[in-house]
Amino acid sequence: MTLPYAIMLFVTLQRIAELFIARSNTKAMMARGAIEYGRSHYPVMVLMHASWLAVLWATVGGAPVYLPLLAVFAVLQAMRVWVLATLGRRWTTRIIVPRDEAPITGGPFRIMRHPNYFVVICEIAVVPLMFGLVWVAVLYSVLNAAMLWVRIRAENAAYSEVAA
Repeated sequence: MTLPYAIMLFVTLQRIAELFIARSNTKAMMARGAIEYGRSHYPVMVLMHASWLAVLWATVGGAPVYLPLLAVFAVLQAMRVWVLATLGRRWTTRIIVPRDEAPITGGPFRIMRHPNYFVVICEIAVVPLMFGLVWVAVLYSVLNAAMLWVRIRAENAAYSEVAA
């Protein structure tokens, strides 16, 4: 297996594992009375991320791997683990807001409001750029920006509504 395909396998398996973790966490939070927001945009977000992976799988081929960007990707993975560890059972791919729990403010949330989105923004650009696929990085960065414009507004509104 070539390095580009090994990286893609890692990214794909990571995303699949995260979907299982998210599903488990979502069920647990909903059982405790949490509320889901932004349900209508969720399938679009999933489609965007799945198509990003599919396009990468279809285009990486024998592309060279730019090692400095592989190092950046490794740092992003450490940041991803930090976010997931900080959120614990509250981490999910959906907007699930617990009624009786304040937003998380520790860990990377001390530094920025949406660290998970920061990691995703970077990954959507860095992974294709690592393979020299500038057009994939630009296209999906634009699509992701549009998605996050909707998603962050929905998430902020959800937490404002629960706090009120």
